[in-house]
Amino acid sequence: MINTDENALICDLAETYHIYDYRSLPLHMVGIYACGLRPDSRIGMRISNSKLTTDQTILALIADNTRALAWLNSADGAKGVNRPKSLIAALLDEQTEERDIETFESGQDFDDEWRRRTGGEK
Repeated sequence: MINTDENALICDLAETYHIYDYRSLPLHMVGIYACGLRPDSRIGMRISNSKLTTDQTILALIADNTRALAWLNSADGAKGVNRPKSLIAALLDEQTEERDIETFESGQDFDDEWRRRTGGEK
């Protein structure tokens, strides 16, 4: 933990246990205190490489799903346009790739397009 982010550990120990100089304590005691920190502590978040706490993630998902339900019941939702952007994706900096999805009216249309793209092979 110290090698990962000593400042985060110092902050967490001070906030949780009011330990301001962890180096004055025996090593095994510091280990016990460090293991007792909550998963959403600074060092816990850093070790797990998390940007959001569990509570923040759940709240963002609730907001996303509420917005999606409202959108589905709107005129835009009926047409499938102007879908609301995901809050959780924005918070986690997820990059969504645009995919070009093509649909066909019939199997024959698909076969024609397949032949065009593959040069006549089936």
